[in-house]
Amino acid sequence: MTTKINGNDLLEVGYTPGKILGIALATAGHLSELSLREVKVLLKKVKDHPENFLNDILWKTLASEIMEEKKIDPEISLKETALPYTLYGAEYIEEGARKQMDIAMRLPVTAAGALMPDAHQGYGLPIGGVLATRNAIIPYGVGVDIGCRMALSIFDISSAYFHENEAKFKRELIAHTRFGAGNGFHGQYKTDHEVLSREEFNLTPFIKKLHDKAYSQLGSSGGGNHFAEWGIIEFEKRDEVLDIEKGSYLALLTHSGSRGLGATLAGHYTRLAKENCKLPAEAANLAYLDLNSEPGQEYWLAMNLAGDYASACHEVIHNKLTKAVGAEVLAKVENHHNFAWRETWNGEEVIVHRKGATPAGKDVMGIIPGSMTAPGFLVRGKGLTNAINSASHGAGRQMSRSKAIKSITKDEMKRVLKAHHVTLIGAGLDEAPMAYKDINLVMEAQKELIDVVAKFTPKMVRMADDGSRED
Repeated sequence: MTTKINGNDLLEVGYTPGKILGIALATAGHLSELSLREVKVLLKKVKDHPENFLNDILWKTLASEIMEEKKIDPEISLKETALPYTLYGAEYIEEGARKQMDIAMRLPVTAAGALMPDAHQGYGLPIGGVLATRNAIIPYGVGVDIGCRMALSIFDISSAYFHENEAKFKRELIAHTRFGAGNGFHGQYKTDHEVLSREEFNLTPFIKKLHDKAYSQLGSSGGGNHFAEWGIIEFEKRDEVLDIEKGSYLALLTHSGSRGLGATLAGHYTRLAKENCKLPAEAANLAYLDLNSEPGQEYWLAMNLAGDYASACHEVIHNKLTKAVGAEVLAKVENHHNFAWRETWNGEEVIVHRKGATPAGKDVMGIIPGSMTAPGFLVRGKGLTNAINSASHGAGRQMSRSKAIKSITKDEMKRVLKAHHVTLIGAGLDEAPMAYKDINLVMEAQKELIDVVAKFTPKMVRMADDGSRED
């Protein structure tokens, strides 16, 4: 019996035109003793599970080509023992975050790690986790909100003037900010910025399609814990670097990231990483991309584009509000988290992932917020090696969002706001101050990592009012 199989038969079982289809036809020519149906069933098995046919004399060529095209690799083993890492404020860190960090320290590409005192469980790398890898980047080690950051503008306006004109500051804060998943600006309200002309938007058709979304959301903020707030910043002594005298000043503090652009990029490259890097189930969300590979290089460029876009969003917000209140900016400080950097650690070039951690290299400035009623801190890094030049990015949650909603009432939240003389615009119970750790304890736990330059006290806080999460 001669089996007559053609290209259309192979298309029916999932093959596509090209080199592999030709190899499949040639291989099928050696199966004359089988029926057409049997050959098609066998060819489909090879296509779906080529790894099972790599040692078969007849099928290994076809199986190898399919493996190469799909970039299917055998499961990558974790190290039997986790590398040691340093915890700061261990008594404040939940077990789930530690377990996630333990798994991250068993990756074959891991060089070093550290866990900050605001750490809590996330996806893949815990929030508050710092991980240094060798020539590999982990999309979920960066996080969904790529390049999320803090930005602080300090103005030549006194606290007295702010309190005398709170209605004006509230009006302008509402007028020049947009919050929540999917929200942005349209028509004449859209703002242009040089970041929108970046060549990386033409890197791939997929990224190019995100340009319009990026344009409409430029200058807006996400949901969840993202905010824009007026507050009073106090310097107990003159700061020579910022050239600011001792005293109290009005400041604008914002927290947000790369909006829909970053979230879409994160989802896309996480899927690619999981397809290319087969890890055991407990480590699946730590799938990484080799920086020498095309997907790895793409993600690196896309991540940096998203980070610069997030910075542009803050720049637009700060420029609008500075102009609206007629202020002069005395100093600006900005730092990001949810990012990966090329850095030298112990004499070796590594990729440092800071998922919810503030860069704190020697003399590097950063902002560590508390909650809507707790103070934030302007800090200067000490460059501690064990912490991989990092510090916390906030107080950190002590309640999940669902638990906060179930256990905190609106009246309780109102009482806390009133006691701290804070005006709140938007926000849900999931962002209530009680849902967060005590920022003072967190700062004490990391005093060897940073020096405090000034204290910021929130006075008027704007957040998403639709209950949406971060983009």
